[in-house]
Amino acid sequence: MSGYQPGDEFQCLSVPIRFEKVASIDSKTGLPTLICGFSIVGGIDQDLSKSPYEFKDTGIYVTKTLHGGPAQSAGLRPGDRILQCNGHDFTLVTHKKAVECIKKYKVLELLVEREDECVKV
Repeated sequence: MSGYQPGDEFQCLSVPIRFEKVASIDSKTGLPTLICGFSIVGGIDQDLSKSPYEFKDTGIYVTKTLHGGPAQSAGLRPGDRILQCNGHDFTLVTHKKAVECIKKYKVLELLVEREDECVKV
């Protein structure tokens, strides 16, 4: 959040996003699969200094969405920080656990923090 100084108070609105994965064929295996259409980075087990992204912490962040995919169509955006997935807390989770949780459900109910939804109070 540019323009903020340490100690400044701000309020971030969480944005609920819900979508169903769509059926597809895995390009590597040729087997049926379900896709959600987004990629993530981060996790408490990741080293921020080795990431090509400039996120502020080890949260789980969306890095890209598939054009026209279910996640993008539901409103998920690159840069969104996932706070919850189907009721599971993503604020202090490893990357592996986040991926496992996302893969587990056919319908994803995400709660995300979006930087442009934050306001200084």
